[in-house]
Amino acid sequence: MLQDEIKKAIEVLKAGGVILYPTDTVWGIGCDATNPEAVKKVYEIKRREDSKALICLVDSEARLSRYVRKVANVTWDMIEMSERPLTVIFDHVSGLAPNLLAEDGSAGIRITREQFSKELCYRFQKPIVSTSANISGEPTARTFDEISDEIKQAVDYVVHYSQQCKEKHKPSSIIKMSEDGQFTIIRE
Repeated sequence: MLQDEIKKAIEVLKAGGVILYPTDTVWGIGCDATNPEAVKKVYEIKRREDSKALICLVDSEARLSRYVRKVANVTWDMIEMSERPLTVIFDHVSGLAPNLLAEDGSAGIRITREQFSKELCYRFQKPIVSTSANISGEPTARTFDEISDEIKQAVDYVVHYSQQCKEKHKPSSIIKMSEDGQFTIIRE
C-alpha cells in the first residue's frame, strides 16, 4: 500500500498537481518545489500571500546540498542533534521555484526522516513543498481528522497512508542559518 500511495502521489506531483500528505511533523500540502505554477496553486489553496515563503522537504543531506550553495558545518550538527524535526532557512538557495523563495533569496528546507515523506522525496528526486494543511491564519491541523474539508477538496490527491494516526503532531522547529554558521531561532 505504501508503494502504491507513493506512486500515485508522484504521478500527481509530476503533472503539476497538489497533494495532501503525512510528513515528519503535521500533515502537509505539497507540490513540486521546482514548479512555479504548482507552488502558486499551494498559495491559492492556503489563501496566503506569495511574499510569505513556504518550506520544502528533501530526503537527504546530498539532496539538500544540490539546492544550497554553502551549508555551514554547524548546521549538520544541529540537524543531527535536534530532538524535533528542524527546518533550516538557508541563504542563497537555487533551483527552486522563484515564488517559493523569500525576497532575500532564502528558503526553508527540512530533511525528513519520516517513512512516507522520506520515501516520497527520494523517489521524486526533487524537493517537495510542505506547508501545514490549513488556511493561512487558522490553527494548524495536528491530525488528519483536523484538516478542513475545504483543504481536502482543494488538492488533487489525498494520501491515505497514516490517516488513522491520532497522535497530535507539532510543526517543526525553525532556524535561520547564515553561511558563516550564525543562526537565529525563528520557532522553537
